[in-house]
Amino acid sequence: MTQSVPPQPAEGNPYAQQPGAVPPPTDGGNPYAQQPGTQQPYAQYPGAVPPPPAPSAPARGNITLGLVVAVVVALITAGIYGAIIGATEREIGYAAIGVGFLIGFAAGKLGGANPVVPVVSAVLSLGAVYLGQLLGVAMITADLAGMSLSTVLSEHFDVVTAGWNESTDAMTFLFFAIGAFAAFSGAKKAAA
Repeated sequence: MTQSVPPQPAEGNPYAQQPGAVPPPTDGGNPYAQQPGTQQPYAQYPGAVPPPPAPSAPARGNITLGLVVAVVVALITAGIYGAIIGATEREIGYAAIGVGFLIGFAAGKLGGANPVVPVVSAVLSLGAVYLGQLLGVAMITADLAGMSLSTVLSEHFDVVTAGWNESTDAMTFLFFAIGAFAAFSGAKKAAA
């Protein structure tokens, strides 16, 4: 029977590389890094396309982003609500609900469950419904006066606000309340 002698370290260094041993990794110790001399998995198939990277997680719980998006949605929905009022020459409750819900949903989806988000959404909804009503009155005034909408808004805004004040009734304030409630509840539901 022959006895095997373990290889001796080089010049007395117990940590020196032994002959035939695997060299230490050069990638900082990452065991999953690609080893030298190996190919990428799709490099061996010419024309093969690797799969796209996994989508990143949606931004949730970012209150700043949620509120910025809510302001943008408020301005857009105010314009749409104003166009509906201008085209139909009447206020529509379902549109006020839609304005509020869209603002609240956008804010809650991105802003998360922060208790400030529903409150700010309700306030933004009040402003959006008001701006939409002013825009609708301006469209109706521009149509009756035979002027452009930009002229009415820039040169005769006092006429627009006077027309809004004259047309204000209990239903106007009901639409404010409906829009604010829809925004508050939409933000709560989207954050859940």
